[in-house]
Amino acid sequence: MPSGSESRGPDKNSGAKSAKAIKAAKKNSGGAKVKGGASAPRNIPWLTIGAGAAVLALVAVLAINLVPKYQAKEEAAKYAPSAENPDPSVNIDGVVKVDYPAGIHIQPTQRVAYDQSPPFGGPHDAIWATCTGTVYPNAIRTENAVHSLEHGAVWIAYNPDELSADQVETLKGKVDGETYTLMSPFPGLDSPVSLQSWGHQLKLDSVDDERIDQFITALRINKNTYPEVGASCSSIPGSGFDPDNPPPFDPSTPGADAVPMDGGGIAPDQSESGGAGAQLPSGMQLPSDLQLPSDLQQAPAEGGNG
Repeated sequence: MPSGSESRGPDKNSGAKSAKAIKAAKKNSGGAKVKGGASAPRNIPWLTIGAGAAVLALVAVLAINLVPKYQAKEEAAKYAPSAENPDPSVNIDGVVKVDYPAGIHIQPTQRVAYDQSPPFGGPHDAIWATCTGTVYPNAIRTENAVHSLEHGAVWIAYNPDELSADQVETLKGKVDGETYTLMSPFPGLDSPVSLQSWGHQLKLDSVDDERIDQFITALRINKNTYPEVGASCSSIPGSGFDPDNPPPFDPSTPGADAVPMDGGGIAPDQSESGGAGAQLPSGMQLPSDLQLPSDLQQAPAEGGNG
């Protein structure tokens, strides 16, 4: 029947066109459908995400540990000596200053009746304690340590009964390998930590106190604050002071034969009274026109002695 055949023709063409349209749509949409008509799941790069998270965590850890140290270093740098500020320690809270005569030497068998504990000036042994960033595990003879201060060193003493091993390590990090410094336990110390340079002392309760770095910056080989500018901190073989086996600390009270703080008549060694701007006893000041060699204006060479 004509009418029936005419109606089937358009149905075939329409179905074919629909199939082509669906195929084209799938191609343009980026792929086939999974069962149910949903798109195929995307692969998430978990390895890359994990690596990025690890990097961020590392950066955070470094920031937490390094930023405070950098800030502390920047703060301490404000205490560096200059022509306008020759002794920045005057701006450090708690620093005690005393003027002491220089170059008064005693014998290895003698003791000094020091007026401070730990001492930070006055008569001392003719041989200094090695102070090339030296960390002594045991207490050393104070008369040798005081001579190191006369050479421009900073001595960190601590009470071994009040600090933990980790706290001692914190102090060690400020000394180990840092020339013109030394560190040792000091039994009976009346504070956990005490810092000494010639004529200066600072006692503290914490190894994390920012004033430790300030004190070291202000007074380590500061040519304006110690007598023997240019003297060495290195050991002298055969001198009687072996840094691996130093003269021991004597905890007993000095006897009646101990050398008094004024030296008890011992003549000062004139060779140890050098240095522009040094604190020298009355009558021992250098001529005003005396100038240090340029290489000794800030940091003395290791080759000096006395």
